Amino acid sequence: MSASVLWLTVFGILFILYGITVRLAGSGTMFFAVWLVMGCGLIVLAMLNRSRFIEYVPRPATLLVKGVIVLWLLSLCICEAFILRGFYNSNPEGLDCLIVLGAQVREDGPSKVLAFRLDRAAEYLRQNPDTYCIVTGAQGYNEPVSEAEAMKDYLTDKGIDPERIILEDKAVNTIQNIRFSKEKLPSADVPTGIVTNNFHMFRAMSIARKQGLTNVSGIPAPSDPIFLVNNMLREYFGVVKDLLKGNM
Repeated sequence: MSASVLWLTVFGILFILYGITVRLAGSGTMFFAVWLVMGCGLIVLAMLNRSRFIEYVPRPATLLVKGVIVLWLLSLCICEAFILRGFYNSNPEGLDCLIVLGAQVREDGPSKVLAFRLDRAAEYLRQNPDTYCIVTGAQGYNEPVSEAEAMKDYLTDKGIDPERIILEDKAVNTIQNIRFSKEKLPSADVPTGIVTNNFHMFRAMSIARKQGLTNVSGIPAPSDPIFLVNNMLREYFGVVKDLLKGNM
């Protein structure tokens, strides 16, 4: 077995195992299936290499495929570098307002991703008693209440005065989260913090600036280590989508 066949097989198996792990750990989306598809693709490619099928493919075609793969990997590395920068925002004290971005709500309360955001927001609000917050998110088809309502309940259970919490319950994506929350601010230059998970911070901040918030800072919340690689790959596709749509 050649080295290339071995490595393709090993990575294929690892991708499949990781996808299964993400699913069993309670992933809230179907994105785990991407790892299964990539893993199966690598194993098929390993089998084709071992059977020497590749030798019968015209050289220009193989060079084209390799070139596309290299360019995709390059774009992935560059994008992930920017995403990683979002892990280390300034966390300034004394902001006038926080915008806490919504995420999935389940029958038993906020998902783990959303709970991380809310715990970070509650921590900041306790440390900065003059700061108020906007919780933003509509009710999805599979959610018992709106994300904003569930978020307010969670924060009040954490001891945050409900008078400091403003609901925005119409937004269904990050762009609307920020656009509709901006409408509840006195002006676009109010010192404002965006609270979201570390892997989502780069895109959220880029969208916020594109939406016209001129005095905005990032307040990154942590994320579950099991899901981090999955979320960062998913975020890559989100960044590409929003760049193509002109949202960033």
